[in-house]
Amino acid sequence: MIFNKHTARKTAEVLLQINAIKLNPKQPFTWASGWKSPIYCDNRMVLSFPPIRNYIRETMGKQIEKQFGKPDVIAGVATGAIGIGMLVAEYMGLPFIYVRPEAKSHGRKNQIEGFIQKGQNVVVVEDLISTGKSSLNAVKALNEAKVNVKGMIAIFTYGFEVASENFKKNDIDLYTLSNYESLLDQALETKYISQKDLKTLSTWNDNPSKWNAN
Repeated sequence: MIFNKHTARKTAEVLLQINAIKLNPKQPFTWASGWKSPIYCDNRMVLSFPPIRNYIRETMGKQIEKQFGKPDVIAGVATGAIGIGMLVAEYMGLPFIYVRPEAKSHGRKNQIEGFIQKGQNVVVVEDLISTGKSSLNAVKALNEAKVNVKGMIAIFTYGFEVASENFKKNDIDLYTLSNYESLLDQALETKYISQKDLKTLSTWNDNPSKWNAN
């Protein structure tokens, strides 16, 4: 769920300003999954713009403490959320770790990088939620390390039903600064997209895996 409508619209506004989110219904992007999509989100762009970077880290930090209390550790999901996770941890004065998609095949063969102890309270930071699978894979690794995952916070979510089901099934509370609905509202208001584009973007979001066949 989003924290509030004001934050959701403000976050959508700044992401559009720096082209972290690109909307192009006429020339769709191809995701790694093979899905065709009229939207592409790269929230790592936030790191290159100090005022927006500061807005994201401070908003995330305040909302983490409000929703979960102050955890012992902030965990970022590799690789997209390492940078923003570090910024949030620094803002909150907390230790930081990050979680790889899988354990390294060499060296210490870590999946979790950084110092963590059993029983510590951890909040996971993500940059983007699509289906939620990679995010929940990080939660699984943390659970196996015997730490207490309080929940997850992300910059943006596409709002797919499959993601909601995955987080519910794994009993993980997810909060995001913004979402797809708020993004479309902001993009339409600022004339970034037309009413025709809005229809296309809404249709895609209803069934993204099959959209290419339409």
